[in-house]
Amino acid sequence: MAQTSGGVRRPDMSARPLGGGLTLFAGWALELSGTLSILLGVVGVTSDTLFSSPDYTYEFSLTAWGWIHVVVGIGLVAAGLGVLLGKSWGTGAGAALGAISLITQFMFIPFYPLWSISVMTLDIVAVWTLARAAAVDDRQP
Repeated sequence: MAQTSGGVRRPDMSARPLGGGLTLFAGWALELSGTLSILLGVVGVTSDTLFSSPDYTYEFSLTAWGWIHVVVGIGLVAAGLGVLLGKSWGTGAGAALGAISLITQFMFIPFYPLWSISVMTLDIVAVWTLARAAAVDDRQP
């Protein structure tokens, strides 16, 4: 808390408490997207035969895709926690990792389309929400 000349205490803006509304939704969307990515990655790493491997431009083995999803998922969970805890790095990290997750899910569509499109929807909403929350924070004195 910072002391002002009038004796009124203001919260320190470098570590905001858990926000409500859009910020809360974005944090939980990142957590859910990260958890789903980790689950998909674990399946890809442990069971290469679950997904069909179509003729596709972005040719990786399914084990490689699994590890990509696990790493991105862990990053999303960490960024989601940062957003939920009001850390100053949470918004930027959440938006960046949400965008990376969106790209990786887009590239994974031929393997498992319904899953990828569902997670892409979460990622788009989380990135938009974090960008909107950052824009609102920038306008406030």
